[in-house]
Amino acid sequence: MSASGETRFGAVEYSNVTELRGPLLVVRDVSGVGWDESVRISLGNGEIRHGLVLEVNGDLAVVQVHEGTEGMSPEGTRVIFAGESLHIPVGTDWLGRVCNGRGEPIDGGPPVSADRRAPVSGYPLNPIHRASPNEPVLTGVSGIDALTTLVRGQKLPVFSAPGLPHLALATQVAAQATVGDAAFCVVFAGMGLTHPDAASVRDALDERSAAGELVLFLNTADDPVVERILTPRLALTVAEHLAFEVGRHVLVVMADMTAYAEALREVSAARGEIPGRRAYPSYLYSDLASLYERCGRIRGLPGSVTVLPVLTMPGGDITHPVPDLTGYITEGQVVLSPELHAAGVYPPLDVLSSLSRLMRKGAGPGQTRADHLDLAAQTIASLSRARQAREFADLVGEEALRGTDHDYLVFADRVEQHLLNQRPDEARSLDDTLDRCWEALAVLPRRELTMMANDLLDTYYDDTVERSEGYSGTVERSEGYSGTVERSEGR
Repeated sequence: MSASGETRFGAVEYSNVTELRGPLLVVRDVSGVGWDESVRISLGNGEIRHGLVLEVNGDLAVVQVHEGTEGMSPEGTRVIFAGESLHIPVGTDWLGRVCNGRGEPIDGGPPVSADRRAPVSGYPLNPIHRASPNEPVLTGVSGIDALTTLVRGQKLPVFSAPGLPHLALATQVAAQATVGDAAFCVVFAGMGLTHPDAASVRDALDERSAAGELVLFLNTADDPVVERILTPRLALTVAEHLAFEVGRHVLVVMADMTAYAEALREVSAARGEIPGRRAYPSYLYSDLASLYERCGRIRGLPGSVTVLPVLTMPGGDITHPVPDLTGYITEGQVVLSPELHAAGVYPPLDVLSSLSRLMRKGAGPGQTRADHLDLAAQTIASLSRARQAREFADLVGEEALRGTDHDYLVFADRVEQHLLNQRPDEARSLDDTLDRCWEALAVLPRRELTMMANDLLDTYYDDTVERSEGYSGTVERSEGYSGTVERSEGR
């Protein structure tokens, strides 16, 4: 590419196109062509398409056509190789722009141009140059901020079953996320979206885009499947420059990575590769790692790249290859619950299945609030006990439960309805979120809060109990049961 972002292609054109197969083009009698080289394809009608060299064998090159091969014919098609891998312009001119999955503007503006360019494959990062993530990204979503805190430089996926509001959650996080007073922006990569979903994403993120804090790449379901493979790489290339050259903290939201993996599987099948698990290519793990591992912090540089990939699990199966391999690479997961979704809770976070492995580095004293880590641990432990109480109640009936077990049912109900449940456009402060945790714990006897230090209980618990004296909670059962549970005596 030149300074304006245009690729400098060679003067030699090859016209011996022998085969068009799915998104692939095969050309013979080539020389000096390398793997991953950028390609320009001129059709007989004057149309220009672009591609990438996937394989070179002697004088034969296999080219992946980004726009697909539909409508193409071997006759009259000319192929020109750039002599370098695919590069794109990088810089702050991307901020505020809306593009398709190939990086072409769809907002009515001119093509993005810049003085710098970078390969979409990214640069390998020496592990010894990585800095440990240790500061939070606050999303405004209580369930994430309180119990699975996202840390700058972390890769934290969202696992969802089909039909759950994973896209709404991803969009909400992209619209609300902040890092305090530091320079911050969001790069959103949508893959395989329906047109109504793409429109809703644009509408929800319009304010952030207008503020120059967003780069939006939208690949729709009817776009060429090969474009879906390019979209997250474009997003990460733009994000890396904004983070490590410009000095911003960048959150990259990628939804849906399952659509990306299915596109990878389709291209692999077109190439005739030997399939692995469930027909995905055997290199799926390394391919996903090549994306996820581009996030992080670099020692001595102020910016960071944080990745929030969203995955839909076919059939809700968390052992499916895409979430399974993602779990090996990333640092935790946020899991959505079909049961909570059916009960009308948004976002339906399954707290006991979710985890942020870097939370202790980015939350607590000096980072969020002094009580944060102990409060989160106590809330999760109490929810585990509440689940046991619910299972026992299903066996013997709630009338057979003793007082403390009743309190745990009230506690779980308050967590679901008062802490987790919020509007899709509601951005809660961290103080509000943590106070809601205390209000839920206040329905339990103090003796049950064994994971909390006495000074924290003296500071927060006693005051919260005093403000909520006389509370009666209503426990809603998914089977339709509704019962009023009084707080037990003898605190």
